[in-house]
Amino acid sequence: MDNLKSYKEEYQYYESDGTGEVILLLHGLMGNLSNFDGIINKFGKQYKVVVPMLPLLTWPFDQLSLPNLVDFIEEFIEDQGYERVHLLGNSLGGHLAQLYTLKRPERVSSVILTGSSGLFENSFGSTFPKRGDYDFIKQKVENTFYDPKVATKEIVDEVFETVTDREKALRVVITAKSAVRQNLEDKIDKITAPTLLVWGKQDNVTPPFVAEKFHELIPNSTLQWVDKCGHAPMMEHPEVFNSLLEEFLMGLA
Repeated sequence: MDNLKSYKEEYQYYESDGTGEVILLLHGLMGNLSNFDGIINKFGKQYKVVVPMLPLLTWPFDQLSLPNLVDFIEEFIEDQGYERVHLLGNSLGGHLAQLYTLKRPERVSSVILTGSSGLFENSFGSTFPKRGDYDFIKQKVENTFYDPKVATKEIVDEVFETVTDREKALRVVITAKSAVRQNLEDKIDKITAPTLLVWGKQDNVTPPFVAEKFHELIPNSTLQWVDKCGHAPMMEHPEVFNSLLEEFLMGLA
């Protein structure tokens, strides 16, 4: 991908050529830049769209925790000189967006959560150790989406490579356990930034009741549903997602 830059040599991030407000995108536990292609293509010229690659697979094991990842995001935003950001997160990225917003509310113009953890999520669960079974992993990845065709061979292969690598799989487990310990039910009512919740009606990972709970707990929130959609609306229905995001951002302006 063009515009992939280095941060402190060992980290990479994407930054679009736009000169407007910053939209900072946070990917999930097994997410990557391609998850946000639709958002980048739609908003990258009008806004400065930024995607830091989270060091989930490179940090030492003893550093892998959500609080440390929030510190990483905080330092990245500071070093890049972004005074305020629209913070958009999917899955684990949404969880980190909430934690950052609670820590540095003065830096957040708005929050966009889609299929976010933070309250509840279904993961690979007790069956996760079947890391050598490609068909099992393929089924799990397909279950992330309403339409299994969205789980391309490239996406399945990437997840399979991660969970069959002993070290990478352990990193996933450590980070997931840290996320479970960071339940935010008693904290997110402190988020006062305008918040958009975009949820797939058929999300099996963070089911619809999770979205309704977020909407109940976050005071200044709007909940939008996407039908025939699973855990990643921005991937499965990019045009619908972008329309909802554009309407939200224009409303703020």
